[in-house]
Amino acid sequence: MPAASLLALIDNIAGVLDDVATMTKVATKKTAGALGDDLALNAEQVSGVDPDRELPLVWAVAKGSVKNKAILVPAALALSALAPWSVTPVLMLGGTFLCYEGFEKVAHKVLHKKAAVAPEPAPALTAEELEQAKIRGAIRTDFVLSAEIIVIALGTVATAPLGHRLLVLCAIAAIMTVGVYGLVAGIVKLDDLGLALRRRSSAAARAVGGAILRAAPTMMKTLSVAGTLAMFMVGGSIVGHGVPGVHGYVTSLEKSAGPAAFAVSPLADVLVGLLVGALALLVVSAVARLVKRPGATAGER
Repeated sequence: MPAASLLALIDNIAGVLDDVATMTKVATKKTAGALGDDLALNAEQVSGVDPDRELPLVWAVAKGSVKNKAILVPAALALSALAPWSVTPVLMLGGTFLCYEGFEKVAHKVLHKKAAVAPEPAPALTAEELEQAKIRGAIRTDFVLSAEIIVIALGTVATAPLGHRLLVLCAIAAIMTVGVYGLVAGIVKLDDLGLALRRRSSAAARAVGGAILRAAPTMMKTLSVAGTLAMFMVGGSIVGHGVPGVHGYVTSLEKSAGPAAFAVSPLADVLVGLLVGALALLVVSAVARLVKRPGATAGER
């Protein structure tokens, strides 16, 4: 009997692991698009620092990402169990924040040419302050994207037992962190790989190293643009799915778009993201101006 019980227990464990592996595979497919956005955003966020500080910065953001997921996984499970109605509003707030950050970045670049006439130029940051600001910004962005990915994954296993849901979310969180930040570390060190190859005696290695060095700046600029677009796309998608009628309208456009149907949803997400980001920036700027007016009475405001 003890042997039979042990075999039954092992069989049950194997069945659970098989179910979890299957659900994790499905959840990974569902979140693949968001994982790509996460990669583009984080690679862009941690670029532009001293080469000797690139890997420590990636490591710092990765540790922050682990902390984010340690908060988000139990919070997502608790919300889905206790207040499932609150998941969508929380996600929409996160999506609005992403749109705001993306539009603020675009507005800053567009208006940067007029910085010479700005009345109060921002103080210059030291290298350490810039690095810490990049880390904080990357961890904030990671929190929103991780929340989206975890909620998407949770939706694929919503009817599974609690233990299965927990294991799937933990697996997705681990895959996200190791995969995304491993790739980010590789991307930011491409130039070092190119330099190392250029020093080799082999002509082929030197040619490959030169090609990498020529391509690395273009890749980082592309990632910067892709990261900003990803903010609008992810944020616009979250908000669009949460606003009644928007998702249905986009779906109807896809059906009537013919061969161009594949571009309808991403374009709609970016447009929604731009609109939401512009509105959010206007609201934040208006509130900031009101708060900064010292001595203004209620009537003056």
